[in-house]
Amino acid sequence: MKKMLLVYILLIAAFALYVLRFEYTSQANSSWENRGLRGDIGETYIMITFQSGLEYWKSPLKGFEDAADTLGVTVEYRGATRYDAKEQTTVIEQAIARKPAGIAISAIDPQSLIPAINKAIEADIPVILFDADAPDSQAYSFLGTDNYKSGVTAADKMAELLGREGEVAVLTLPGQQNHEERTKGFRDTIQERYPSMKVVEIADGHGDAVISREETIRMMKAHPQLAGIFVTEATGGAGVGEAVQNAGEGQTLQIISFDTNKVTLDMIKNGTISATIAQGTWNMGYWSLQYLFHLHHQLTVPAPSSSGENAPLPVMVDTGISVVTRSNVDDYYAK
Repeated sequence: MKKMLLVYILLIAAFALYVLRFEYTSQANSSWENRGLRGDIGETYIMITFQSGLEYWKSPLKGFEDAADTLGVTVEYRGATRYDAKEQTTVIEQAIARKPAGIAISAIDPQSLIPAINKAIEADIPVILFDADAPDSQAYSFLGTDNYKSGVTAADKMAELLGREGEVAVLTLPGQQNHEERTKGFRDTIQERYPSMKVVEIADGHGDAVISREETIRMMKAHPQLAGIFVTEATGGAGVGEAVQNAGEGQTLQIISFDTNKVTLDMIKNGTISATIAQGTWNMGYWSLQYLFHLHHQLTVPAPSSSGENAPLPVMVDTGISVVTRSNVDDYYAK
């Protein structure tokens, strides 16, 4: 009788354990469904840029922070203070040492940052690139502007402004992939679509307003028939605008710039800059964090490289552009 009682007790205990385990597993499997996509406040993601004082980074950081509020996680912003690949590499390595849940990087240089990006991946830290890509790295995805297409759009707008004829130039940042692609899209489109237009020079503005202003003055003297300049970044656009403002009557240029910092918008409003290309910068930050969150929580299947056939995320996501002119400039001021 005692043996039978013991057997019954063991069977009941085993059944109870089974029920408890089933309930625990069911709760674990349905946890995302029950509580939504929510992480932990101690779960930290880091955004890393270069030239960290630029107004440009405010919008992608706002998207990053908005995603953090949605997901219930913590985010931090770090950046190289200068336009310096070595400094940005150091910032990335410092972030790796902290073992964050994920890192979003805008790469100053498509080649020199590859070892640091791959080091993070090897340490099981997901990396997403945004705004400026390093396509040969093992980062999972790139979210940003289709820069070649944006150059095409700028060329079409320049042709419209100039009546499809005239000499034009480009002021850019050689060696940085996103600027190289914008330049190529602009140059190719002028050559292929507008036979009465010619790109007479591509110059280096160093991402600096003073240098860009001086380069504009030099190009205007070297090319007296110069009718327009496409500037592939915002700081240089302000410098080009200053050069035109100081040139006096009789020397005017159609200027197409990039991005929507206040100086650029003000120059569009007063007619100095004809148009600027606005990027979907908030989208870059917001979806970068969403992607990192999904990778960290294994809500998508990780792959060793974004170039793999079975990549867990879209290898490239176009976050969109729009053309800002005097007619719609008021819509782009920070509210």
